[in-house]
Amino acid sequence: MAKIILAGFKGSMGQKALKMIADTPEFDLVGVYSPSANQSATSYGLAEEVAVFNQLDQVKLAADIWLDFTTPSAVYQNTRFAIEHGLHPVVGTTGLSDEQEQELIELSQKQGLGGLIAPNFGLSAVLLMQFAQKAAQYFPDVEIIEMHHEDKKDAPSGTALMTAKMIDEVRPEHEQGHSKETLAGVRGGDYNGIRVHAVRLPGYIAHEEVLFGGPGEGLTIRQDSFDRASFMQGVKLAINKVDQLDQLTIGLEKIL
Repeated sequence: MAKIILAGFKGSMGQKALKMIADTPEFDLVGVYSPSANQSATSYGLAEEVAVFNQLDQVKLAADIWLDFTTPSAVYQNTRFAIEHGLHPVVGTTGLSDEQEQELIELSQKQGLGGLIAPNFGLSAVLLMQFAQKAAQYFPDVEIIEMHHEDKKDAPSGTALMTAKMIDEVRPEHEQGHSKETLAGVRGGDYNGIRVHAVRLPGYIAHEEVLFGGPGEGLTIRQDSFDRASFMQGVKLAINKVDQLDQLTIGLEKIL
């Protein structure tokens, strides 16, 4: 039985995670955390025995997993707290810098504690990143378009940034597109020459296209998440396997 503390339980992903935990017999929700939480567990529709916290230093509870769906501004502090307190972090919150990720990895190594940070828990998104990395070996001209709901707090998405990083690992050094911008920023963000475009619109959930171009041909790889429930299969997988890791690991594909 995995005892879980869920951080960010009031948000959209947190609500889906609550249902997934309740529907999984081998999972036990023992606590929830949100800085804005100010009511009893039953007021939030939770079992009376579930502890509710609104400050990190209040969280003193025997548990196995720290499941985090909070905000980019809080995720570093939360993940560090989890590692320092012996909780396996399973993190779906994006916004960590490369330097912060490396610092947390080194801390987990010292603690001998496994954890997982996944830019995306959707299996289709993980496959998209792997397919894109394969294609980039043959098509070095590539651009990424990610489309998310209007309330997403960071841009580009963690998935799009991870896609760019994975492509950059195998893509030959390359410069593409020499158009002069007549509107500043119209060519999107630049990750080592890979252009990344972020769209924020109501009605969207999470979508990504990777466009490759070559002489006389093109290749488009697209992934769509139409419901946040689609991420829960990956979350469940991560919770079940995180204790098999010996350090903090980046990417759901590492445990598939």
